[in-house]
Amino acid sequence: MADFNRNSALPEPTPARNVLPQVIAVSVKNVLLFAGGMSTAYPTILIPALTNPQVDSNFQLNHEEVSWIGSTNLICALIGCSLSGVVTQPIGRKGFMQVVTVPLLVAWLIFKFADQMWHIYFALALYGLSSGLIEAPVLSYVAEVTQPRVRGMLSATGTLSSVCGVLVEFFLGTVLPWRNIALVSSAIPLVAFFLLCFIPESPHWLVMRHKLADAKRSLAWLRGWTAVENVREEFEQMCQNHNVTYSQTGSANVFTISEGPSRTLRTVNLKPYAQKSFIWPFGLVAFICFLCGFTGFLTLQTYAVSIFTSLNVPINEYYATLGLGIAQFFGSLVSIILVKCYGKRIMTFVSLGCIGICNVGIGVYGYQTRVKNLSLISEDIASDNFNVTDHQWVPLIFLVSLSFFSHCGIRVLPWILLGEIYSHETRAVGCGLTSACFYAFGFLGNKIFLNMIDLLTLPGVYWFYGLISFLGWLILYFALPETEGKSLQEIINHFSGISKLDNKIRRSLEGRSV
Repeated sequence: MADFNRNSALPEPTPARNVLPQVIAVSVKNVLLFAGGMSTAYPTILIPALTNPQVDSNFQLNHEEVSWIGSTNLICALIGCSLSGVVTQPIGRKGFMQVVTVPLLVAWLIFKFADQMWHIYFALALYGLSSGLIEAPVLSYVAEVTQPRVRGMLSATGTLSSVCGVLVEFFLGTVLPWRNIALVSSAIPLVAFFLLCFIPESPHWLVMRHKLADAKRSLAWLRGWTAVENVREEFEQMCQNHNVTYSQTGSANVFTISEGPSRTLRTVNLKPYAQKSFIWPFGLVAFICFLCGFTGFLTLQTYAVSIFTSLNVPINEYYATLGLGIAQFFGSLVSIILVKCYGKRIMTFVSLGCIGICNVGIGVYGYQTRVKNLSLISEDIASDNFNVTDHQWVPLIFLVSLSFFSHCGIRVLPWILLGEIYSHETRAVGCGLTSACFYAFGFLGNKIFLNMIDLLTLPGVYWFYGLISFLGWLILYFALPETEGKSLQEIINHFSGISKLDNKIRRSLEGRSV
């Protein structure tokens, strides 16, 4: 039984009150992404620390071992993403996010007390796997608890939170030893676990699990702590989208579940994953993930200290790395404004175009100054010397700009799109698989980066990144639809071939929230 009349005396919430609980729910989820950002930045601190005997004499690494430090977490995240959609379904979005905080905490404690190299690799693998496992629930959650008019903006805050984690970790790298950084970082998963206790489960997931009374209460909480009567229309549309129907008798609503012959709670229907509605968006976001892996900004984050050292920037390489984190932070802020005001297409084209220019500029500078290889050991070339020629600021400006413009658009784009381009029944698995593509290309880009430098030289690698950036710009111009302001059902219909989205932003979406 579903009683829509409970607390019906409560008035309709104001627009601000309507949005506030969605902001709170997404912000709590973002604490987990903040923890993920810290773990993503940690190899940048580990690599120079473990390759410098003066920092830690227990570890002596060669090029191959260094490349595995930069990529082990990514390959394990790929595995986690591949599994996350499947394991999330029976537990729930919120419930699984809480479960994953435990291995994240364990990984940080292993870093703190590691005294052998396999401890480092095991901790990298554990937090990489954990980071991958959270992709499906966090992406599905933000899509399922938000309304279209704020979905794009709130989705972009996920990357902003991750970048804040990166920035904090880079800052800690300037003031603390690597072991103490791990100890400080271990507090964040604990905070995330307890905050998640105070937000509701996704109403979409609850409807799919036939927990209709809980779904109504969750939706009412998310729409301004209002009465369930005030969310009746949206709830009915949600039930219809999930093939849940009901008949009314007096003031009561009796629900019946519509199931096809092959759809039960105990079986997995693979047919939706072979349809155009899944293959088309999967291919699109997989290509965007390829661009993320091979346009330079992921390898820059991992090998930042070594790149700054090799190009002889005029400030301490650790402060320069902190500058990257600051650039990522402001770039993510700008992306929220761009996606809200100009849409995803304009945001993407500005980002990719500027990334291409930065990559070409870095390549030209490296060629002119005859920098061919990468120095893995920090030599503190210009840490205290600011009396330098003007041209030594050029690589610093280009590298920081590359980090900024990547986070203005292409870096956040996959995570904004993932939660809205898949149908309800394929969303969790789709988010997991396409997140796996991101980590797969990230792993490949980081793992072969040193080999690419040996083959093409450092300038040649950045020219290659520039070429990929411009080709990606051209392909996405024709392939990327504008989804900003559209309902989930309209986007699903577009990728199913039922209708076609235009490339204009919808500024208002009255009465259409799912």
